[in-house]
Amino acid sequence: MVGRSLAALATVTLSVTTAMAIAAPAHAAVTVEQKLAALSQFSQSTSASASAWRSAWQNQAAWADYAFDWSTDLCSSSPDQPLGFDFRMSCRRHDFGYRNYKAVSQFPANKDRIDNAFHFDMLQVCNGYSGVSKATCEGLAWTYYQAVKQFGNLTVTKEQIEEVQREAKMNAQTADS
Repeated sequence: MVGRSLAALATVTLSVTTAMAIAAPAHAAVTVEQKLAALSQFSQSTSASASAWRSAWQNQAAWADYAFDWSTDLCSSSPDQPLGFDFRMSCRRHDFGYRNYKAVSQFPANKDRIDNAFHFDMLQVCNGYSGVSKATCEGLAWTYYQAVKQFGNLTVTKEQIEEVQREAKMNAQTADS
């Protein structure tokens, strides 16, 4: 009787395991080409690209197989909402492009497009204003764009920062003498 119960248990276990395997979706590994295609789709200077990225950002779990880096420091050390103009989403998409193209070693070839999309996104924010407010917003957008265009690929080490601090302190002491 025990032998029969074990056989029945093994059959049930095998049936449940098989059913679970069939019910679970098969996830094919995402290729680098597929990841690059998605990154390209998300980093164009168009409303459709910005909308596609925003939709993906709001549903990150759907993109889990791509292992995207969704982290952000928003506008880094610059204000995220200068003078009340909300550039946070623009900065999120920009960070996404930088982080993910770097992760696949394709950053230098795509930096200009990511920076241009950043400028496009900020100008979309500015389109919600008129007159002096719009011109002010566009001026800020241009300044932010120029900053990332010129300095967006710099990697500064802690040692470099400390060296600049030491030099500044020595210069201040010399000036006081």
